[in-house]
Amino acid sequence: MVAGVHGRSASLRVVWNSFHGRFSDNPRALWERLDGRDGVEHVWLAHEAHLSSFPSHVRTVDIDGAAARDALESADLVVANTHTEVEWDKQPGTTYVQTWHGTPLKRVHRDVRWAPDGVLDRLDRDVARWDLLLSQSAWSTPRLRSAFRRDGEVLESGYPRNDVLSRPESKTVRADVRRRLGIADDAVVVLYAPTWRDDEKEQGSELTYPLDPAALMRGLGPGHVLLVRAHYLLTGRLHLDALPGVHDVSLYPDLRDLYCAADVLVTDYSSAMFDFAVTGRPMVHLAPDLERFRDTVRGFYVDLESVAPGPIVASTSELVDALGGLETLEEAWAVRSTAFRETFTPLDDGDAGARVLARLGLGG
Repeated sequence: MVAGVHGRSASLRVVWNSFHGRFSDNPRALWERLDGRDGVEHVWLAHEAHLSSFPSHVRTVDIDGAAARDALESADLVVANTHTEVEWDKQPGTTYVQTWHGTPLKRVHRDVRWAPDGVLDRLDRDVARWDLLLSQSAWSTPRLRSAFRRDGEVLESGYPRNDVLSRPESKTVRADVRRRLGIADDAVVVLYAPTWRDDEKEQGSELTYPLDPAALMRGLGPGHVLLVRAHYLLTGRLHLDALPGVHDVSLYPDLRDLYCAADVLVTDYSSAMFDFAVTGRPMVHLAPDLERFRDTVRGFYVDLESVAPGPIVASTSELVDALGGLETLEEAWAVRSTAFRETFTPLDDGDAGARVLARLGLGG
């Protein structure tokens, strides 16, 4: 059991990793609570494609370079939101907090239906280093334990990245994102954030979205904007035509900020559904391959059709119909949406980050 973080020197050295080198997600939200605090030194593992998103005062090291190993092996505290795929030897006294990156609708790690030979064994070397694993809810905890074959501590804290969604500053973030993207205040913003397919990841060719952006924009008409967010594992591999009112936000630093800017989420089986639910805004599931994904590709921990907080559609034309009236959509799914939040996100109340830092002996 982790008793707390005890640095090996007068200062606490924290090494952060999000999605293999991004400035985002639960690690970012926890960093924001510690940034500027006396006696805390921060180092972020960064990928060159995302360096511009890091604040100028943040120290970064190349996640794919030798400095990443040096940083990890000199850390008092390591915080990551996914497997840290760097070869390093965890030192005595180092605490490794794995925040993970979503409530698992999809089966993960050892519970998946299929994985390339050797991949899970390699990732298990990282799992063995974890001292503390965060869980978004009591529902998530047994699934995470099963997936990672974990009997160590799991902290049901809620997700720090979602704190802003429950706080007044979400309105400021909403306005800032829209200003940065050149989106009018009165525009209806549709955020499309699908997950990845295990079999597609192994393909070398360019991939396409199941959504037809041109048809969607024609169907929705003026006053609508579409934000398209590729999963981080597929960023740069999915083709998206340049169209008026359509923004590729796959490299936008943090998805949580896009949640603030959006009026409705379109996803499939992504854990984005759990985070966006915190906003109370409507969502639709575009899932033309539901049976294949459920029965062959990955599998689910729960039947999506029985818990989804919004309609499940199979085509862009059906999606247009579903998005035709957001107020009607929200009202029609209000009861299901409330039940969804009560089950999956009861701890996302704006104070998850404070609970995690308190657990680590770092205050709130």
